[in-house]
Amino acid sequence: MQDLRQHTIFYRNSQRMWLFILVGVICMIPFIADAHIVPYDLSKLSKTDVAFIYLKLGYTHILPNGFDHILFVLGLFLLNPKLKSVITQATAFTVAHSITLGLAMKGIITPISSIVEPIIALSIVFVALENIYTSQLKPWRILIVFAFGLIHGLGFASALRELSLPKTDFFTSIIMFNIGVELGQISIIVAAYLLVGHWFKNKTWYRQRIVIPISLVIAVIAFYWTIERVFEVNIINKLAGL
Repeated sequence: MQDLRQHTIFYRNSQRMWLFILVGVICMIPFIADAHIVPYDLSKLSKTDVAFIYLKLGYTHILPNGFDHILFVLGLFLLNPKLKSVITQATAFTVAHSITLGLAMKGIITPISSIVEPIIALSIVFVALENIYTSQLKPWRILIVFAFGLIHGLGFASALRELSLPKTDFFTSIIMFNIGVELGQISIIVAAYLLVGHWFKNKTWYRQRIVIPISLVIAVIAFYWTIERVFEVNIINKLAGL
Protein backbone atom coordinates (compact mmCIF):
# COMPACT_ATOMS: atom_id res chain seq x y z
CA MET A 1 0.00 0.00 0.00
CA GLN A 2 2.79 2.41 0.91
CA ASP A 3 4.60 1.66 -2.35
CA LEU A 4 1.41 2.33 -4.29
CA ARG A 5 0.94 5.63 -2.50
CA GLN A 6 4.52 6.71 -3.20
CA HIS A 7 4.10 5.75 -6.85
CA THR A 8 0.90 7.79 -7.07
CA ILE A 9 2.56 10.83 -5.51
CA PHE A 10 5.51 10.50 -7.91
CA TYR A 11 3.15 10.23 -10.88
CA ARG A 12 1.21 13.33 -9.86
CA ASN A 13 4.39 15.32 -9.25
CA SER A 14 5.72 14.25 -12.64
CA GLN A 15 2.50 15.36 -14.30
CA ARG A 16 2.71 18.76 -12.64
CA MET A 17 6.37 19.12 -13.60
CA TRP A 18 5.70 18.35 -17.29
CA LEU A 19 2.71 20.72 -17.28
CA PHE A 20 4.91 23.44 -15.82
CA ILE A 21 7.57 22.83 -18.48
CA LEU A 22 4.97 22.88 -21.26
CA VAL A 23 3.46 26.16 -20.04
CA GLY A 24 6.95 27.62 -19.75
CA VAL A 25 7.84 26.67 -23.32
CA ILE A 26 4.59 28.17 -24.63
CA CYS A 27 5.23 31.41 -22.76
CA MET A 28 8.78 31.58 -24.14
CA ILE A 29 7.83 31.18 -27.81
CA PRO A 30 8.06 34.93 -28.52
CA PHE A 31 11.57 34.95 -27.05
CA ILE A 32 12.53 31.85 -29.06
CA ALA A 33 11.75 33.69 -32.26
CA ASP A 34 13.59 36.86 -31.25
CA ALA A 35 16.85 35.68 -29.69
CA HIS A 36 19.92 37.82 -30.40
CA ILE A 37 18.14 41.16 -30.79
CA VAL A 38 20.18 44.19 -29.71
CA PRO A 39 17.73 47.06 -29.07
CA TYR A 40 20.25 49.91 -28.86
CA ASP A 41 21.48 52.54 -31.30
CA LEU A 42 25.02 53.21 -30.15
CA SER A 43 26.07 55.41 -33.04
CA LYS A 44 26.19 58.53 -30.87
CA LEU A 45 27.65 58.25 -27.39
CA SER A 46 29.38 60.74 -25.14
CA LYS A 47 32.77 59.58 -23.97
CA THR A 48 31.76 59.57 -20.30
CA ASP A 49 28.82 57.26 -21.04
CA VAL A 50 30.74 54.63 -23.00
CA ALA A 51 31.68 52.37 -20.09
CA PHE A 52 28.21 52.29 -18.54
CA ILE A 53 26.39 51.88 -21.86
CA TYR A 54 28.57 48.94 -22.87
CA LEU A 55 28.24 47.37 -19.44
CA LYS A 56 24.47 47.64 -19.76
CA LEU A 57 24.58 46.39 -23.36
CA GLY A 58 26.59 43.32 -22.33
CA TYR A 59 24.20 42.56 -19.48
CA THR A 60 21.01 43.05 -21.50
CA HIS A 61 22.45 41.01 -24.35
CA ILE A 62 22.17 38.12 -21.89
CA LEU A 63 19.20 39.27 -19.78
CA PRO A 64 16.59 39.54 -21.13
CA ASN A 65 17.52 39.57 -24.84
CA GLY A 66 19.88 36.61 -25.15
CA PHE A 67 17.49 33.71 -24.75
CA ASP A 68 19.87 31.34 -26.51
CA HIS A 69 22.67 32.30 -24.12
CA ILE A 70 20.32 31.90 -21.16
CA LEU A 71 19.59 28.33 -22.21
CA PHE A 72 23.30 27.66 -22.71
CA VAL A 73 24.12 28.83 -19.17
CA LEU A 74 21.20 26.85 -17.72
CA GLY A 75 22.51 23.81 -19.57
CA LEU A 76 25.88 24.29 -17.87
CA PHE A 77 24.16 24.70 -14.51
CA LEU A 78 21.91 21.64 -14.57
CA LEU A 79 24.49 18.87 -14.66
CA ASN A 80 26.38 20.05 -11.59
CA PRO A 81 24.47 22.86 -9.81
CA LYS A 82 27.32 23.90 -7.53
CA LEU A 83 28.03 27.61 -7.72
CA LYS A 84 31.81 27.29 -7.91
CA SER A 85 31.67 24.73 -10.71
CA VAL A 86 29.15 26.62 -12.82
CA ILE A 87 30.78 30.03 -12.35
CA THR A 88 34.14 28.51 -13.34
CA GLN A 89 32.61 27.23 -16.56
CA ALA A 90 30.87 30.56 -17.21
CA THR A 91 34.13 32.44 -16.64
CA ALA A 92 35.98 30.18 -19.10
CA PHE A 93 33.18 30.89 -21.55
CA THR A 94 33.57 34.66 -20.99
CA VAL A 95 37.36 34.57 -21.43
CA ALA A 96 36.94 32.66 -24.69
CA HIS A 97 34.29 34.90 -26.20
CA SER A 98 36.30 37.96 -25.15
CA ILE A 99 39.15 36.75 -27.37
CA THR A 100 37.14 36.23 -30.55
CA LEU A 101 34.96 39.29 -29.91
CA GLY A 102 38.04 41.50 -29.65
CA LEU A 103 39.66 39.97 -32.73
CA ALA A 104 36.48 40.32 -34.75
CA MET A 105 35.83 43.91 -33.73
CA LYS A 106 39.42 44.76 -34.64
CA GLY A 107 38.83 43.27 -38.08
CA ILE A 108 41.46 40.54 -37.64
CA ILE A 109 38.84 37.84 -38.18
CA THR A 110 35.50 38.14 -39.95
CA PRO A 111 32.58 36.14 -38.53
CA ILE A 112 30.11 34.68 -41.02
CA SER A 113 26.70 34.76 -39.37
CA SER A 114 25.26 32.02 -41.56
CA ILE A 115 27.89 29.66 -40.12
CA VAL A 116 28.30 31.05 -36.60
CA GLU A 117 24.64 31.22 -35.59
CA PRO A 118 23.80 27.56 -36.39
CA ILE A 119 26.94 26.44 -34.52
CA ILE A 120 25.85 28.48 -31.49
CA ALA A 121 22.50 26.69 -31.56
CA LEU A 122 24.23 23.32 -31.94
CA SER A 123 26.45 24.10 -28.94
CA ILE A 124 23.30 24.41 -26.83
CA VAL A 125 22.03 21.10 -28.21
CA PHE A 126 25.36 19.47 -27.34
CA VAL A 127 25.37 20.70 -23.73
CA ALA A 128 21.74 19.66 -23.24
CA LEU A 129 22.30 16.17 -24.67
CA GLU A 130 25.44 15.78 -22.58
CA ASN A 131 23.32 16.47 -19.51
CA ILE A 132 20.96 13.68 -20.56
CA TYR A 133 23.58 11.05 -21.35
CA THR A 134 26.18 11.95 -18.71
CA SER A 135 25.47 11.85 -15.01
CA GLN A 136 28.73 13.43 -13.83
CA LEU A 137 30.67 16.51 -14.81
CA LYS A 138 33.70 15.48 -16.88
CA PRO A 139 37.06 17.31 -16.53
CA TRP A 140 37.16 18.04 -20.24
CA ARG A 141 33.85 19.87 -20.21
CA ILE A 142 35.51 23.19 -19.41
CA LEU A 143 37.57 22.80 -22.60
CA ILE A 144 34.39 22.23 -24.57
CA VAL A 145 32.82 25.29 -22.93
CA PHE A 146 35.90 27.34 -23.81
CA ALA A 147 35.69 26.21 -27.44
CA PHE A 148 32.00 27.10 -27.56
CA GLY A 149 32.85 30.47 -26.00
CA LEU A 150 35.10 31.23 -28.98
CA ILE A 151 32.14 30.61 -31.29
CA HIS A 152 29.70 32.62 -29.18
CA GLY A 153 32.16 35.52 -29.22
CA LEU A 154 31.80 35.64 -32.99
CA GLY A 155 28.04 35.79 -32.47
CA PHE A 156 28.44 38.75 -30.11
CA ALA A 157 30.66 40.43 -32.72
CA SER A 158 28.00 39.97 -35.41
CA ALA A 159 25.49 41.72 -33.17
CA LEU A 160 27.83 44.59 -32.32
CA ARG A 161 28.87 45.07 -35.94
CA GLU A 162 25.28 46.03 -36.75
CA LEU A 163 25.76 49.13 -34.57
CA SER A 164 27.80 52.26 -35.19
CA LEU A 165 30.43 51.75 -32.51
CA PRO A 166 32.44 54.70 -31.17
CA LYS A 167 35.95 54.81 -32.65
CA THR A 168 37.45 55.91 -29.33
CA ASP A 169 37.69 53.87 -26.13
CA PHE A 170 37.67 50.59 -28.06
CA PHE A 171 39.21 48.47 -25.33
CA THR A 172 37.07 50.08 -22.62
CA SER A 173 33.96 49.28 -24.65
CA ILE A 174 34.92 45.65 -25.22
CA ILE A 175 36.00 45.08 -21.62
CA MET A 176 32.83 46.60 -20.19
CA PHE A 177 30.67 44.66 -22.63
CA ASN A 178 32.31 41.41 -21.53
CA ILE A 179 31.93 42.32 -17.86
CA GLY A 180 28.24 42.94 -18.53
CA VAL A 181 27.94 39.53 -20.18
CA GLU A 182 29.65 37.87 -17.21
CA LEU A 183 27.34 39.65 -14.76
CA GLY A 184 24.36 38.51 -16.81
CA GLN A 185 25.58 34.92 -16.70
CA ILE A 186 26.20 35.09 -12.96
CA SER A 187 22.68 36.46 -12.49
CA ILE A 188 21.25 33.44 -14.30
CA ILE A 189 23.40 31.05 -12.27
CA VAL A 190 22.48 32.61 -8.92
CA ALA A 191 18.78 32.67 -9.82
CA ALA A 192 18.87 29.02 -10.93
CA TYR A 193 20.72 28.07 -7.76
CA LEU A 194 18.24 29.84 -5.47
CA LEU A 195 15.23 28.43 -7.32
CA VAL A 196 16.48 24.91 -8.02
CA GLY A 197 20.02 24.02 -6.98
CA HIS A 198 19.85 24.96 -3.32
CA TRP A 199 16.67 22.99 -2.72
CA PHE A 200 16.95 19.96 -4.96
CA LYS A 201 20.60 19.28 -5.93
CA ASN A 202 21.02 16.57 -3.26
CA LYS A 203 17.69 14.86 -3.89
CA THR A 204 17.90 11.34 -5.27
CA TRP A 205 15.41 12.28 -7.98
CA TYR A 206 17.14 15.53 -9.02
CA ARG A 207 18.56 14.08 -12.23
CA GLN A 208 15.45 12.14 -13.21
CA ARG A 209 12.89 14.85 -12.57
CA ILE A 210 14.83 18.04 -13.23
CA VAL A 211 18.05 17.57 -15.22
CA ILE A 212 16.76 15.22 -17.91
CA PRO A 213 13.33 16.83 -18.59
CA ILE A 214 14.63 20.41 -18.67
CA SER A 215 17.68 19.43 -20.73
CA LEU A 216 15.38 17.69 -23.19
CA VAL A 217 13.30 20.86 -23.57
CA ILE A 218 16.47 22.93 -24.06
CA ALA A 219 17.74 20.48 -26.71
CA VAL A 220 14.44 20.65 -28.63
CA ILE A 221 14.38 24.46 -28.60
CA ALA A 222 18.04 24.69 -29.65
CA PHE A 223 17.51 22.13 -32.42
CA TYR A 224 14.61 24.27 -33.66
CA TRP A 225 17.00 27.24 -33.74
CA THR A 226 19.54 25.16 -35.66
CA ILE A 227 17.01 24.29 -38.39
CA GLU A 228 15.78 27.86 -38.52
CA ARG A 229 19.28 29.33 -38.81
CA VAL A 230 20.61 26.79 -41.31
CA PHE A 231 17.68 27.20 -43.69
CA GLU A 232 17.12 30.89 -42.82
CA VAL A 233 13.42 30.42 -42.28
CA ASN A 234 11.14 31.45 -39.41
CA ILE A 235 9.14 28.28 -38.79
CA ILE A 236 6.74 29.91 -36.33
CA ASN A 237 5.78 32.64 -38.80
CA LYS A 238 5.30 30.09 -41.57
CA LEU A 239 3.07 27.96 -39.36
CA ALA A 240 1.12 31.05 -38.29
CA GLY A 241 0.54 31.90 -41.94
CA LEU A 242 -0.98 28.53 -42.78
